[in-house]
Amino acid sequence: MVRTGIGIRTAQNRSERLVGQIHVYDGVGKGKSQAALGVVLRSIGLGINTGSQTRILLLRFLKGPGRTYDEDAAIEALRRGFPHLIDQVRTGRAEYFSVDEITKFDRLEAQRGWDVAKGAIASGLYSVVVLDELNPVLDLGLLSVEEVVKTLGRKPEELEIIATGRGAPHALLEIADLHSEMKPQDHPNALAHGIEGIEIYTGDGKGKSTSALGKALQAIGKGISQDKSHRVLILQWLKGGGGYTEDAAIAALNQSYPNLVDHQRCGRDAIVWRGQQQELDYVEAERGWEIAKAAIASGLYKTIILDELNPTVDLELLPQEPIVQALLRKPRDTEIVITGRCKNPPDYFDLASAHSEVYCHKHYAEKGVDLKRGVDF
Repeated sequence: MVRTGIGIRTAQNRSERLVGQIHVYDGVGKGKSQAALGVVLRSIGLGINTGSQTRILLLRFLKGPGRTYDEDAAIEALRRGFPHLIDQVRTGRAEYFSVDEITKFDRLEAQRGWDVAKGAIASGLYSVVVLDELNPVLDLGLLSVEEVVKTLGRKPEELEIIATGRGAPHALLEIADLHSEMKPQDHPNALAHGIEGIEIYTGDGKGKSTSALGKALQAIGKGISQDKSHRVLILQWLKGGGGYTEDAAIAALNQSYPNLVDHQRCGRDAIVWRGQQQELDYVEAERGWEIAKAAIASGLYKTIILDELNPTVDLELLPQEPIVQALLRKPRDTEIVITGRCKNPPDYFDLASAHSEVYCHKHYAEKGVDLKRGVDF
């Protein structure tokens, strides 16, 4: 029997493959740093679940003081929620520059950041080291690719490394366990509709749901900076069971911000194949949409994550038009993040103000690591 389509099935909760990997998120599209912060949140949650302390170093190249970045608010939420677990170092000047504009200061700042990274990797004190914007630093020639690759190749076995930014060199990709590329997709009609604040993450690569979780952190952090309570709703389709990568991240959010994060999931604890949908699949999909529709209209939430809505629509478990209409009527200051792969792009993609297609160039499976269906592929 040939099975076609998209499906998500709960697998047993195994944490072995969740640590010790080298992740690389590159490409021109949005979501790279958000994905890194989502992985950080997941790692903290796994540490909470296992009773072990997870320490994180956020090393941010090319992001010196004097400029505000989207992920600043998310990092503030992490630091407020887990004050003893997060260390942050920023290096570089607070402006964009080309290879022809490199100064001695740029080289010194890049080397300063790399010295911190080498010390952190060698220390054994950290569970996760995020090297944000390392890729363009290497692409600009501010650091030796050979030295960086050699150092990362000798990292402690359980240390997780996350490198982000466009222009990742081939040598770094060679030693990576995971390589996802974010490619931007243009939707010029979004401006014609006057809609802002809809982000969509699609594709076969890893990083869609983790990018959405980074967006949740950003909303909470912005609320903290404004002395407001920015509430977040995480609604998941096709995930009626447990054991997903993001479960630990959501649990960590709920622990630190119990009054700001609501989480609902719907679906069977089974894979759903195109042409083999069951009545319960339609019932659960509709139940989830009723919750989502009410939440969008209410204006109570700053950010609403509609995780795996795309494959739900692609499997024809939900009609498209009610979703389009709800998004057109959403409050201006409510941000919507929609995730999941799909073969047939739904009509609401045209409303996206930001849309990244996540391409999978390299995955854990190439090293024989056991995968979770629906989490990894």
